[in-house]
Amino acid sequence: MTRLKSTRTLPQNMLKTLSILLGLASLSSAFYLPGLAPVTYCKQKSENCKTEVKIFVNRLNSIETIVPYEYHSFDFCTTDEDHSPVENLGQVVFGERIRPSPYNATYMIDVKCKVACSRSYQPKQKESLSKLKFLKKGISLNYQHHWIVDNMPLTWCYDVEQNEKYCSRGFPIGCYVTKNGKRKDACVTDPRFSEKDSYYIFNHVDITITYHSGKGEEWGDQNNLGGRIVSAKLVPRSIKTTDLGADGCQAKTADPALFLTGGGDIAKPLTFNFTYSLKWKEDNSIKWSSRWDYILESMPHTNIQWFSIMNSLVIVLFLSGMVAMIMLRTLHKDIARYNQMDNSEDAQEEFGWKLVHGDVFRPPRKGMMLAVLNGSGVQVFFMVLITLVFASLGFLSPANRGALMTCAMVLYVCLGTPAGYVSARIYKMFGGEKWKSNVIITAMFCPGIVFGVFFLMNLILWAKGSSAAIPFSTLIALLALWFGISVPLTFVGAYFGYKKRAIEHPVRTNQIPRQIPDQSFYTQPLPGIVMGGVLPFGCIFIQLFFILNSIWSQQTYYMFGFLFLVFVILLVTCSEATILLCYFHLCAEDYHWWWRSFLTSGFTAVYLFAYCIHYFVSKLEIHDTASTMLYFGYTFIMVFAFFLTTGSIGFFACFWFTSKIYSVVKVD
Repeated sequence: MTRLKSTRTLPQNMLKTLSILLGLASLSSAFYLPGLAPVTYCKQKSENCKTEVKIFVNRLNSIETIVPYEYHSFDFCTTDEDHSPVENLGQVVFGERIRPSPYNATYMIDVKCKVACSRSYQPKQKESLSKLKFLKKGISLNYQHHWIVDNMPLTWCYDVEQNEKYCSRGFPIGCYVTKNGKRKDACVTDPRFSEKDSYYIFNHVDITITYHSGKGEEWGDQNNLGGRIVSAKLVPRSIKTTDLGADGCQAKTADPALFLTGGGDIAKPLTFNFTYSLKWKEDNSIKWSSRWDYILESMPHTNIQWFSIMNSLVIVLFLSGMVAMIMLRTLHKDIARYNQMDNSEDAQEEFGWKLVHGDVFRPPRKGMMLAVLNGSGVQVFFMVLITLVFASLGFLSPANRGALMTCAMVLYVCLGTPAGYVSARIYKMFGGEKWKSNVIITAMFCPGIVFGVFFLMNLILWAKGSSAAIPFSTLIALLALWFGISVPLTFVGAYFGYKKRAIEHPVRTNQIPRQIPDQSFYTQPLPGIVMGGVLPFGCIFIQLFFILNSIWSQQTYYMFGFLFLVFVILLVTCSEATILLCYFHLCAEDYHWWWRSFLTSGFTAVYLFAYCIHYFVSKLEIHDTASTMLYFGYTFIMVFAFFLTTGSIGFFACFWFTSKIYSVVKVD
């Protein structure tokens, strides 16, 4: 069983993000999560202590659909949302809507059973039936609550295979028993859910908050004995509540809250209460700095991931070493032989790569587009690299919601200068003269494709009324970031790129192109490109599984250190595989390597897309058209960015390689 998975204005989001970044230096030495200070709770409110523990609710999502909804989209208990926390840019894009809830908690005060709200539904009333229908849909699709206490997720821990305990960051809103009597995941844990074609709602939660107590003077208050929350767990239950009294309610736990059966409308008025109980528990063995460990360590297949990553690391490093050794020894012998030969006839008899020295740097066809793709690839590459460095250092932890996406988007916008510079330098090296067109296409083409697909996905989410649909004002703000910051920076980079002298090649290019001899099957362009992406994909597919789980199955990805190592390995393998194939093609006297170098390593993205299709078919339970379109739309954005990154890695690796080998041989 796999579990986990009115906005604020952009200036507020940016100011909040900036304030977090400015506070990192001072907080990183004192706190476990940079930018997130621990909160001390005491029985008596003071300047350094709080008594009220706020419980927030987040969006609801499901592993059976990609369309999330806000908490108030369902007919649950709500309260005044005017004082909702301000979302950052990443939270807005991801559709996270954190709202206050009517579930109240006070430090060290237990709650036996309290009614949060009551809900009544009347037959033959359109509004009531509409709410019930939507609630029924949410239960049948296994939508999950996501509650937050002290920036910690309220987790639902239950036993899984081999007597292991798994702590999910969400809990279901109810369970559905099919017409065939099959119980969905949420119903398996309770044998009372047995009636066919029936819907049961989890209307009661038993909350247990664990705290680490300490001396008041240690945490800034000498008069209070305070505590810090180290875990928050709950157990959802479906009960009928009657006899409201002084204690709040009496729960008849033997009788679940069955609210709809037979799949039809209600025949008589239906009423049930949303209730909760709360218990405080002291545990000084858990430190505040380690409070996320029980969530992260309970992720399925964590041990398998460690061993698989290490195994992949060893294999890829071994293969990379073999490729490097073969290339260095072979090239050393080639160059030594060429430099010892007296005439070109001897070279022509044995080898072929020196024979194309007059054509190897001939500008390719569609050189402007190749320059644009490489410029955009460099922009994405540095965005990913810097983001992974920050994530590996702990600045973008799972507790800092939306920080990863916010960091990536801000970096992408600010890295327009390298994109324009690289594109201009390459285009000038190719002898291009339409510099205005080059700059405009660099600034518009790749970001335009991503924004266009994102806008289409947003239209689908708008039509579904999803919380993931960002408001029109935020779309305008994103366009302002693009045209107001990224485009001008691209023009600045292109200006400095065109100001510099064109890159000089180590050998001259002949006026008449050399005829390329007939190629064998393995040295033809398409087979070489297809083979080139196998090795780089082999070093990432294990990590790819866990990344896709974190995106689509609501699991938490936190091993950014290993991900950074895998990214470095990907960089090395893309470079070496492309260089190796480039060398073979040059030996076969095929000097068309410009586009081939980009496409060889970029073809790894095709394998990535094929794996995403396999993951969709084998791991997800998505059937509706809208979710399918959303999955493949967002997958296309990810694959396109990956294509640009790996393609530019292969291009620059081959450019360095060809420049190096042709600069050390004697050419008449």
